[in-house]
Amino acid sequence: MTNNVSPFSRIAVLGIVLAMLGGCAFAPGSHMSSPGWFNENDDNDDIPELEDTVEIYPINTAVLSQAQQQSALASPSADLNIDTGSYDYIVGIGDVLQITVWDHPELTIPAGSMRSAEESGNWVHNDGSIFYPYVGKIQVEGLKVTEIRDLIADRLAEYIENPQVDVMVAGFRSQRVYVTGSVMKPGAYPVTNVPMRLLDAVNAAGGLTEVADWSDVTLTRAGKDYSLSLREIYQRGNASQNVLLQAGDVLNVARNDDNKVFVMGEVNEAMPVPMTRNGLTLAEALSASGGYDQNTADASGIFVIRRAPQGSEHLVDVYQLNAKDATALILADSFPLQSRDIVYVTVAPIARWNRLIKNIMPTFQTIYYGALGADRIRDLDE
Repeated sequence: MTNNVSPFSRIAVLGIVLAMLGGCAFAPGSHMSSPGWFNENDDNDDIPELEDTVEIYPINTAVLSQAQQQSALASPSADLNIDTGSYDYIVGIGDVLQITVWDHPELTIPAGSMRSAEESGNWVHNDGSIFYPYVGKIQVEGLKVTEIRDLIADRLAEYIENPQVDVMVAGFRSQRVYVTGSVMKPGAYPVTNVPMRLLDAVNAAGGLTEVADWSDVTLTRAGKDYSLSLREIYQRGNASQNVLLQAGDVLNVARNDDNKVFVMGEVNEAMPVPMTRNGLTLAEALSASGGYDQNTADASGIFVIRRAPQGSEHLVDVYQLNAKDATALILADSFPLQSRDIVYVTVAPIARWNRLIKNIMPTFQTIYYGALGADRIRDLDE
């Protein structure tokens, strides 16, 4: 009896192992062949198809400069930025006017302790008119207070020499701006003779809630949507975003619940990372997930996978960071992520090898010891 394994058994086992190792690319877990994507000599048959749908960019100073330029919002449409110097309130239906004729108290309805100026004033009726003594019924809807003042003075001049008339709006009731979304007090807020801008409306609504996305404010005017950003105003002093509001405007401050990036692959804790009000960089996302696994990760294969902008000829933008030199992480701290980005850290080749070996060892042992047992039985028979 001999304990030696026959040459035939050794060859059979070796052939099976080699066949398994030949399928190393099919090791458990997904990975991205980062070096091959930038190797012009790579003859991978998948590359022509990838080039049709994916654009690959190494994260370097040029890409960072472009990303920073894209992160700054362009100025909104010029028709939103009306000069406040030309702003004047337009009287509408439901407003209350306070009309004073100096030296003629009989023509002025006084406001006393029991009635406010709004209660004692002249209400603009549904037909856009008011009634005033000696003047009668006059149309005031759509006029400025200065125009109404001149109109009343001209009519009174027939009865009073050189009348001194003053007109003010005692109750602003006809026009509203609507603030919705992630603000403390959503509601309708009156347009007054004081120009109202984006910040004014948000402050009137009590400010933002904790879940507000201050970089995503939508202004709807006359059926058209405009994208605005409070972040641009507060952090960068971009006054063009602080637009002048008009009657009927609807402001919606979005929530940031869905604003997150997904960190996957060879990291210590794969997880979704929420975006903060100040944005999120690649370094911050990696740090939030515990960093990449030093034992299994391929530091040259840290990818940011992003849906390409609408109108692009491809579907996906992929940005690659080579962090084998740890100083490259400075680039990661300057690379801004966008909502719904996927950060993927690919597995190192040696880690894939180890995983393959771990999975084939039970099969290898079964085959080996099975062959060894067969040889022993053959020896006994002999």
